[in-house]
Amino acid sequence: MEPERMSPEVSRRGVMRASLTAASALAMTQAGTAPARADTDADAVVAGPRGQFARNVELVGYTDMDHRPAFKMAVRHVRNRWYLYTGHFWDSGWSVVDVTDPRRPEVVAFVPGPEDTWTLQVDLHGDIMVTALEQIFPNFGGDPQAPFEEGLYIWDIGNPVKPRRLGHYTTGGTGTHRNLYPGGRYVHVAAGAKGFRGNIYTIVDIADPTRPTEVGSWWVPGQRDGEESPPEPERLHTHGFCCANGADVSLHGPPYVVGDLAYLPYGAAGLIVLDISDVTAPTPVGGLNFSPPFHSRFGVHGVLPIPDRKIAFANSEDVSYGRGAAPHASIVDISDPAKPWLLSLLPTPVPPPGAPYADFSGRGGWSGPHNINHHQHHPDVQRQGDLLYVAHFNAGLRVYDVSNVRLPREVGYFVPSDPARRYGPMPEDRLVAQTEDVVVDRRGYIYISDKNQGVHILRHTG
Repeated sequence: MEPERMSPEVSRRGVMRASLTAASALAMTQAGTAPARADTDADAVVAGPRGQFARNVELVGYTDMDHRPAFKMAVRHVRNRWYLYTGHFWDSGWSVVDVTDPRRPEVVAFVPGPEDTWTLQVDLHGDIMVTALEQIFPNFGGDPQAPFEEGLYIWDIGNPVKPRRLGHYTTGGTGTHRNLYPGGRYVHVAAGAKGFRGNIYTIVDIADPTRPTEVGSWWVPGQRDGEESPPEPERLHTHGFCCANGADVSLHGPPYVVGDLAYLPYGAAGLIVLDISDVTAPTPVGGLNFSPPFHSRFGVHGVLPIPDRKIAFANSEDVSYGRGAAPHASIVDISDPAKPWLLSLLPTPVPPPGAPYADFSGRGGWSGPHNINHHQHHPDVQRQGDLLYVAHFNAGLRVYDVSNVRLPREVGYFVPSDPARRYGPMPEDRLVAQTEDVVVDRRGYIYISDKNQGVHILRHTG
């Protein structure tokens, strides 16, 4: 392959960026992640000398994100081009990456955000993008005394590489974490609202995106300052505020909406289902506790209902560095939303042959599941079928066959090499790979982000 020619007008920064990206991709290919040949065992584990491992997954491309590690991601196809929109861990702002050719991803825009503010989360539909604003946690480098922006921004992305800010919704508190915008009139928000412990559910009307208006809210009884949880016979969730830390009862988000039902991943309070046919008065329908036996903090971190199959995927987030109660990734029966029940647990990842650790909980960093291919409300995201993609912190990307909901099985993985450079204070122990988010576009390309390195673009080959 002949090298691409560059015009004299290419900036020095552009040349440096291209060189860094090419060097990173070359190093990854040399590490053993190049596609397997047709005459090899398609199910074999491919090991690289730099600590990468892959099974039934191949590396297609890589971008160092101009040295701004990405967190949450959303993908969009517009005017024959594909774009990846990302929030960031250690930089306030948002990036737009052209991934039309996934072998050569290019950061084409960076939009700076407000100082001392987390801009981790992003969701979009059509020409509207919604980005979260939140106070940074101290262990992630935040200063509790520093002023910060909070709530969410609403953007016009009609020009995909030049987002234009339209409106700003505020909570009066710590801001918002992971929100859902499925198109249309409403944004479904995990809000750190003033006067509450933990995040609560709010519904924001953006019919006029320049003037977003909160129209409804709901919280677990006991979250509001000065409010006591109801007596035991009336308590919707028996765990509730009997946990050691009341703040464990918190809506992580996103609230996932299907028709008139909202499925809430509510930390120690478990999976909660609300009727939102009247958006001004959400009403409890049912729920399922996970803590105990699973850990309470982020006990339910994410929920993705698949109503056509009458199931939902649920998972926790373990931030104990492998020293706490077990995490889980689960399949739940939601045929009766008033009475969800557990169908099965996804298998715990097993270290690949030759790995220098007995299990991932002892590898360093956070372990366990974190995010799945959640943006099923977006037409450019691969529809949930028999394969479930899970970002599994220090175990990388895991791919599960969920065709048999009683017996899910792992059918592929990609464990990135450990980062070569620390960009932020997390993880607090060893500098190891921390796969954070996963998005799969309808072409089948898989995007994964990391706390301390760029975005890998992968493809399942099983």
